[in-house]
Amino acid sequence: MDPIGLVAGSGRFPVLFARAAAAAGRGVVAVGHEGETDPELERSVARFAWVKLGQLGRIAEALRQGGCSEAVLCGGLRKVRLFDLRPDWLGVKVLAGLRSFGDDAALRAIAAALEGQGVRVVSPLPLVPELLAPAGPLGQGRFTDEQRADAEVGFGVARSLGALDVGQTVVVKRGVVLAVEAIEGTDACIARGGALAVGAVVVKAFKPQQDARFDVPAVGPETIAAMQAARCAALAIEAGKAVVLDRNAFVSAADRAGIAVEGV
Repeated sequence: MDPIGLVAGSGRFPVLFARAAAAAGRGVVAVGHEGETDPELERSVARFAWVKLGQLGRIAEALRQGGCSEAVLCGGLRKVRLFDLRPDWLGVKVLAGLRSFGDDAALRAIAAALEGQGVRVVSPLPLVPELLAPAGPLGQGRFTDEQRADAEVGFGVARSLGALDVGQTVVVKRGVVLAVEAIEGTDACIARGGALAVGAVVVKAFKPQQDARFDVPAVGPETIAAMQAARCAALAIEAGKAVVLDRNAFVSAADRAGIAVEGV
């Protein structure tokens, strides 16, 4: 099979995808973003190149040189880095055409630009089905009736935010929305919400218009660490849509922290 390209952001998702693709017999040609991508990825792929944020032409060139006709986008980028772009010619072209800097709009534009350079962007999920959140509890914890009601409130708010291409995470306590995610990212949103009330519920939701090719909601051990530090009590994610990274470590961390996790 032809190699698959991997445009990598931060976190564990790119590394886990690369390993799964290799296990499935797909060679991986990866492009990592300086200051964002885990250097471990370079040791997990057949071919690797570093780029600066905004160098879309360089990304397309690296993927084509690696023989890739299709690629996936894995891992987030810190949104504050949007103010520190170093675009090349293709990056400038994409930026000039953007009407919004929201995640969905920007990622669709990036995908369209790469496809215009001969690299089709596809979903990473078919190669990593084991990462998708199952329905029901993950670990020993169980939601209380109050937490379940808070999760329902959180999902409603998160979907409204998602429809505006704002964020995916909401923190709720007794029906009161304590924090919503914007440019600061999930962990900072959790910290803000947790600072206002002990025992809050965190919800991470799929945007109504979200393209499954990119920016899939993801949680992992770092999410549990952020919740524990913020004294949050429960985490609700969408079954079959959210990605759970390093699941064994994630569940163990949740159990040790006494945090209930459920795929809804």
